[in-house]
Amino acid sequence: KLKTTDDLHLFYIAEAFRRDWQLAQIEELTKWNPFFLEKIRNIVTLGQRFEAEGIRKAFGTDTCLTPKSAGYALLKQAKDLGFSDRELARHLQLSEERVEEVRKELGIKPVYKMVDTCAAEFEAATPYFYSSYDCEDEVEVTDRPKVVVLGSGPIRIGQGIEFDYCSVHSVWSLREQGFESIIINNNPETVSTDFDTSDRLYFEPLVPEDVIHILEKERPEGVIVQFGGQTAINLALPLTKRGFKILGTALADIDQAEDREKFDQLLEGLHIPRPAGGTAFAVAEAVDIAERLGFPVLVRPSYVLGGRAMEIVYNTDDLITYMNTAVQASPEHPVLVDKYLVGKEIEVDAISDGETVFIPGIMDHIERAGVHSGDSIAVFPPQTLSAQAISQIEAYTVKLARALNIKGLLNIQYVLHEDQVYVIEVNPRSSRTVPYLSKVTGIPMVNLATKVIMGKRLADLGFTSGVAPRPEFVAVKAPVFSFAKLLEVDTSLGPEMKSTGEVMGVDHTYAKALYKALVATGNALEPTGNLLFTVADKDKEEALAIARRFVRLGYHLFATSGTAAYLKKFGLNVERVKKLQEGSEEIIELIKSGKANLVVNTITRGKHHESDGFMIRRAAADNGIPCLTSLDTANAILMVLEEKSPPLIPLQCYMPEGEC
Repeated sequence: KLKTTDDLHLFYIAEAFRRDWQLAQIEELTKWNPFFLEKIRNIVTLGQRFEAEGIRKAFGTDTCLTPKSAGYALLKQAKDLGFSDRELARHLQLSEERVEEVRKELGIKPVYKMVDTCAAEFEAATPYFYSSYDCEDEVEVTDRPKVVVLGSGPIRIGQGIEFDYCSVHSVWSLREQGFESIIINNNPETVSTDFDTSDRLYFEPLVPEDVIHILEKERPEGVIVQFGGQTAINLALPLTKRGFKILGTALADIDQAEDREKFDQLLEGLHIPRPAGGTAFAVAEAVDIAERLGFPVLVRPSYVLGGRAMEIVYNTDDLITYMNTAVQASPEHPVLVDKYLVGKEIEVDAISDGETVFIPGIMDHIERAGVHSGDSIAVFPPQTLSAQAISQIEAYTVKLARALNIKGLLNIQYVLHEDQVYVIEVNPRSSRTVPYLSKVTGIPMVNLATKVIMGKRLADLGFTSGVAPRPEFVAVKAPVFSFAKLLEVDTSLGPEMKSTGEVMGVDHTYAKALYKALVATGNALEPTGNLLFTVADKDKEEALAIARRFVRLGYHLFATSGTAAYLKKFGLNVERVKKLQEGSEEIIELIKSGKANLVVNTITRGKHHESDGFMIRRAAADNGIPCLTSLDTANAILMVLEEKSPPLIPLQCYMPEGEC
């Protein structure tokens, strides 16, 4: 492990020091500079001292630490080195609350230092601070009314630049309203952490201990948590417990939207349908629920981010395997088991003041339900929804926003199954589609939401309940993936998010807007060429129509044995290629050589690294060949290729008040 560089390398180095390995030995294996190895050893050694020197007694009721005791010096040193109260509590086998209590009794609190953005060339006066367990505090707290906006922390899959956009636009709105704005965030590659964005920036981790220290110092009017994704929303509970005011949607209403049982009760009272399901706290419960609902089922830990550990499961054995993994990965929360409904997924962002619920737009997804919304191609305005479906979505959105007392933004995901709209989930916060929808509609969603959060009414701002007028153009948001750089990641799309970015295409027609978006993602759309088909049995009938359309465009078909036999049965000319399990590398060589211009591969049973499907998808990603794992995406690409006429009109012609 020490010889292999990966995301756990740092922790293996620490473990080696715990096992008393010598620094020289670790240096030889890791090739790390000893300076950095010594820093890791210092942290490990201090943690071991806590456990060995028995200062736990000093945190009890019989004795207490004093500034003159050895335990005090050890505790101060631990905070200097960056040990959190939670980590110290683990070493001392105490509660985190007790560690914090004693630490504050001893006056061990952080101060804040200004970041020198002028590199010492001349005196800096930037409102950019970080914490330190030092003596001198460089923050000058004002008596102006102030509001804290929580960012989303490090950008990762499921939570990215869209929340930085929301945080920044919220700060601008607060300034416009005369409030002093404070941002807490710790990602250097964002606009929210530019020193001139807010009145004051604290570059600190988004965890309760660090956020509470800042709030105790600043004493703001309140905290806005709905623009920092799930990271910020998850801080609502610990902050409320400590007496800080959450501005906008209240904690109880956030909890009602995110707690499965409470949300189900709400939907039942509102007569709004959702996929049948249940909550499982153990493997046996999950199996009982799934067998009652009937497979396939969608399973996920509650309070997840980016569809983390979410899967569609087709049988009991796979469910048991999933439960043993998911519960270990998320032991603090139960697992949700829902009936998987095949249908079109729809997404809505809305602004609510608790009474007026304004909906800037409804987006429908090209990929059917089961593909994470962040990995789906989203189309605005919807191209395939009936007036009845849109009316249902509008009515449900207004009902839900009012029932949840939403103050600010909310995001709702629906599925249209057999002409009935079902609610999948409600997020009482901003979503990744807010920047996209704001851009294409010209509606400053975050600005409006922040004004509502601070007490203004939408009616007074000129907005009424319902969906905004439909524009005369089409905007398509398409995901961008980094599979070529993530070497062991399966490229198949499913409930767990995998995209690392997104692009937008805008035009007067759906096909042209989609063409622009697909080209922007880096997919070369060849008008003709060679297509490799290998699809699951359940998809063969649908794939037949797709294959015929590709043939009409002039594509030559390659297919694995089962798919080839099926397509030949219906009169298509197909060249058969052998699978890996047949003892041949033919199919991989077809991709590596560039002979296949496009791959269509749908998932069969699993995504194991040794499976043919995984190897095919990885080969396509590694060699820059577009690989479609959803037949819906294949249909969309066909529509573009069949359109033929290339779009030439630039983006700004479609934007509100744009200039061509």
